[in-house]
Amino acid sequence: MPDSVRNDQNKLTWLEAFLLRRRLTINILLHSFLFAVALLLAFLVRFDYGVPGLGKTASWFSNQFLPSLPYFVLFKLVIFGRLRLFRGGWQYSSIRDVSNILLAAWIFVLVSFTVSTLTVWVPERMTYLSVPVIGPYFKLFPTSILVLDFLATVFLVCTARLGFRIYREELRPVSSQGVQRVLIVGAGNAAESIIREILRMRVERYRVVGLVDDDPNKKGMIIHGVPVLGSTTDIRQICEKLKIDEIIVAVPSATQKQMRHIIELCSGTKLKFQSLPGVGDLIDGRVTVSQIRPVDINDLLGRAAVQLDSDIVAAFLKDRRVLVTGAGGSIGSEMCRQICRFEPALLVLVEQAETPLFDIENELRASFPDIPIVPCVCDIYDRDRVMKVWDNHRPDVVIHAAAHKHVPMMERNPSEAVKNNILGTRNVADASCKFACSEFVTISTDKAVNPSSIMGACKRVGEIYTQSLNGRPGCRTQFKAVRFGNVLGSAGSVVPTFRRQIAMGGPITVTHPEMTRYFMTIPEAAQLVLQAAAAGSGGQIFLLDMGEPVKIVDLARQMITLSGFRPGEDIDIVFSGVRPGEKLFEELRTAGEDIEPTMHPKVLVWKCQPVNWDRVSATFDEFVTLRNCDDRDRVIAALRRLVPEFVPPDYATQLAAENAENGMVVGQEAGN
Repeated sequence: MPDSVRNDQNKLTWLEAFLLRRRLTINILLHSFLFAVALLLAFLVRFDYGVPGLGKTASWFSNQFLPSLPYFVLFKLVIFGRLRLFRGGWQYSSIRDVSNILLAAWIFVLVSFTVSTLTVWVPERMTYLSVPVIGPYFKLFPTSILVLDFLATVFLVCTARLGFRIYREELRPVSSQGVQRVLIVGAGNAAESIIREILRMRVERYRVVGLVDDDPNKKGMIIHGVPVLGSTTDIRQICEKLKIDEIIVAVPSATQKQMRHIIELCSGTKLKFQSLPGVGDLIDGRVTVSQIRPVDINDLLGRAAVQLDSDIVAAFLKDRRVLVTGAGGSIGSEMCRQICRFEPALLVLVEQAETPLFDIENELRASFPDIPIVPCVCDIYDRDRVMKVWDNHRPDVVIHAAAHKHVPMMERNPSEAVKNNILGTRNVADASCKFACSEFVTISTDKAVNPSSIMGACKRVGEIYTQSLNGRPGCRTQFKAVRFGNVLGSAGSVVPTFRRQIAMGGPITVTHPEMTRYFMTIPEAAQLVLQAAAAGSGGQIFLLDMGEPVKIVDLARQMITLSGFRPGEDIDIVFSGVRPGEKLFEELRTAGEDIEPTMHPKVLVWKCQPVNWDRVSATFDEFVTLRNCDDRDRVIAALRRLVPEFVPPDYATQLAAENAENGMVVGQEAGN
């Protein structure tokens, strides 16, 4: 360690020691004064308020009080010190401090009474048991002084600490940004802790004016001076009446459904929303103001986070060579972060776009310096390049996350969907089989179920190819697929799009009032892939229990409300019409697929019969001829040979109407 760093640490240690000694000294002096006053009060009460200097009525002052004072003060200092009562900050005084003060005062009374009794009642002939040093002090005052002193000591010490807390909490300066009037949802332990923490802040930033709770027994209750004003159904009226600026949801165990209900109740109000972290992040119900964070849309969607079996995944990945395609994308980059936690022998990053690849490589090297990382710029459609990368690094596990995912974009560019999602998947699957990869997991989508879009149909073809390749002679790779719903926060998805539209002042564009989707978080999606990779024997399609679907228009309203605006007044919602290839409702499985449970209660497996290999091979030969074909009808016909349930709507009519609406832009594009 450099000398300069060592010297700085020594200075800090000396500074801390000085501050500790100063605090202890001040506390000891203050308590000594309080102990002396307590004893004085005890004598005043015992002798009927006789005042020193007024003749015989006050003879106790010089004959009894002054000689006893050193014993009372010094002995109490020893007891209070042993119970560490001089180390606590008075601004944090609590019930525990009161109980310790009571205990210390009782110990003093019991010990003093015992010694006093022995001193007074020991027979004179047993001189060897007498206490010549202490004895005289106990003969100076009646026993009742001990009781009165006990009461005075507890009263003065507790009152002093309480007074300091009141001074700190009630006479604080107001924040330069002003004071936010706060309503807290929930009147339990978390709310009590939050109010206490707010009162302890050195600068007054929040003023809690009320609480709401659905427990009828709590109505009218007062917590730290704050009343419970009603239930959650009364939130809107309370906010309007009391001019609330901010709502804090102090219910750590609240489900996403309950959070959505609270936000819906506040729809139409210009309020800020804050919440506590989940109950798993809190320790023994203790929370601090620093743990309060803005309510995020992730808190309102899906369901409680699913904990997957980390032990199985760790045993599967540790000391193995892992390759991730699409490593710079939303899912691929999160996959890389999750994989590095399990200490692979090598992580190969395959990505077509160099900038995202550069970013994720730098991030991983900084976060996991001990993990060997190899970035490879590679287009998975380039078969020769794919084979070269696999030959150089010989991965044990392949996570295939590279894909074109935007439905309307692929409707306009069908051949690109074929090249990337079908032929690219074939290339990486064939390379994994050729170079003896143990596990291959492809990321699919719920849009592959009864697909209505080219993107969904192409993803279904990728599932079919890898399932058909599983178990082929000479191929030892276990092929698996994982179907996702919509991923919150992924690039180009609905949530960041809505955020951008809100930031621009609106309007928010929603395709249809009944448009409904399943949602999951990016970390959850990545964990599901790893769980699938570590489970099963190949040929399966895995799916997470994704809870209840959410209407996109409800999502838009909630995001507007969370941003402090009013839906329909500050930010409008405009319905633009269903885009080509989109369905109103996404499905999770195709008829005829068998559902089977796995070892994890939230992970299911759909096992269906693989398509005949000759049929798959022949159709893929046709896909090769369509790799640069602009004829959508030919692409759709080829897709339907492997995916007969793919029944697209009348794309030509929809595109003609859209082109007529945007004729100038289309004409310019055609001219280019």
